[in-house]
Amino acid sequence: MAKILVTDPLSEQGLSQLLEASDMQVDQKIGIPAAEIIEIIGEYDALLVRSQTKVTAEIIAAGKNLKVIGRAGVGVDNIDVRAATKAGVLVINAPDGNTITTAEFSFAMMMALARHIPQATHSLLDGKWERNKFVGIELRAKTLGVVGLGRIGAEVAKRAQVFGMTVIAFDPFLTVARAEKLGVKAGSLEEVITQSDFITVHTPLTKDTHHLIGTNEFNKMKKGVRIINCARGGIIDENALCQALDAGIVAGAAFDVFEKEPPVDHPLLAYPQVIATPHLGASTQEAQINVAVDVAAGVVQLLRGGIYPHIVNFPSLPPETRQQVQPFADLGETLGTFAAQIMQEGLQSVQIQYEGDVANHQSDPITRAILKGVLQHHYAEEVHLISVALIAEEMGIQVAETKIPRTQSSASLIRVKLVGDKHTVNLAGTYIKDIGVRIIEINGYPLDIAPSENMIITWHHDVPGIIGTVGTVLGKKAINIASMQVGRIQEGGEALMVIAIDRTLDDEDLNAIATTQGLSRVKYIELPL
Repeated sequence: MAKILVTDPLSEQGLSQLLEASDMQVDQKIGIPAAEIIEIIGEYDALLVRSQTKVTAEIIAAGKNLKVIGRAGVGVDNIDVRAATKAGVLVINAPDGNTITTAEFSFAMMMALARHIPQATHSLLDGKWERNKFVGIELRAKTLGVVGLGRIGAEVAKRAQVFGMTVIAFDPFLTVARAEKLGVKAGSLEEVITQSDFITVHTPLTKDTHHLIGTNEFNKMKKGVRIINCARGGIIDENALCQALDAGIVAGAAFDVFEKEPPVDHPLLAYPQVIATPHLGASTQEAQINVAVDVAAGVVQLLRGGIYPHIVNFPSLPPETRQQVQPFADLGETLGTFAAQIMQEGLQSVQIQYEGDVANHQSDPITRAILKGVLQHHYAEEVHLISVALIAEEMGIQVAETKIPRTQSSASLIRVKLVGDKHTVNLAGTYIKDIGVRIIEINGYPLDIAPSENMIITWHHDVPGIIGTVGTVLGKKAINIASMQVGRIQEGGEALMVIAIDRTLDDEDLNAIATTQGLSRVKYIELPL
């Protein structure tokens, strides 16, 4: 008899399959404190939560029999996934249940924004009849800019086309072929910003997307543009939006999410042309049922030894296989993450080559880890080891894998090649027992460097003084160098320098490095080590 603990409210329909299962015992202890969960979690095989319960490393450590943690929803920010992975506990979510609901809500917000529906309603309830005050605009023949063309963004784009809108979309991995298939125009972020009458964002919140749309972007927009954010608070700089509203650049905004929630005394709420709702994007009866049904089904399937398509962390493997494969999966994820941050255009294919001893191992978990690294930097919440192949397929990204079991040294080597519309990125790395993961080649430049959480890559001409000049700039910014490697193909030609540093960079730091004389390109890399 498997025991399941539920600590957050879930729909009865979602729990029904658990309650009706003869081999499952379900205990609902809604809202109990963390200390009580720690006391009792050792008895349970599975824990089922929404967003209220914070599943900490302490809770996971106390769950001696814990096999599955289920999150009824998409985000797993409230679960310590790393701790669960180390403990061999599967973390699952339900990413599909909210897609249509959130897309419909985003479109509803856009329509309400275009026709001033909330403001007109308030006016009428105040006893006024102000027809001339609330003259709106049509969606037909307008341009909708979609920032982030994942599942939700694609659904919004479909609906916009039915309304006669032209859709231009920016997504780091959007290829021309996929854009044509969806009937949208692929554009850069600047093209979306400058050409759109409406702009809606549908990206996860990451360091790269935090304040993705700020003062600089607002200043480039059409006068009278309207902004919608039903994704994550913080993607749009809310203070910059206020300034754009004051300047008359933005005619209106519809926000369901805020950087700080609830938005107490938020300046945006004082603007009559702003529509705001309390994070309702996924709040429909159908969605609440769907996510509960999906995650409950996943718990049942996994506890019975089956499979589930939305496992967040490393797939379940026999201990001996996991021990062999895990270091190469870590290497693969690092290479994928690194390569994706160098890539600057739509991605057509991911080509993976295993050389030496690693070619004799089970490659599927490693390939999935590579794809996770490639995709997670831009699609954080949607990308998990079980779902990566499906997401790559949906994005029109081809995945190819080759093996060369024997090399001269038989050392294990993984090569990852990202092919874009115009450019390619090539990385190679290896794992050496007792030494760890090493990156040994970037775009043909040989080097040998251990991955670090914060790294800088510079491209420059191979002349004396570059290393010292860059070091001086970093020193003035109080940025300590942990390690540094220079790779070059020929003396006096182009060279590449990789520097591991001890802290994160902000925009000011990066600009100071990028403007250093002699450098042709600079890229800041962050790795989730």
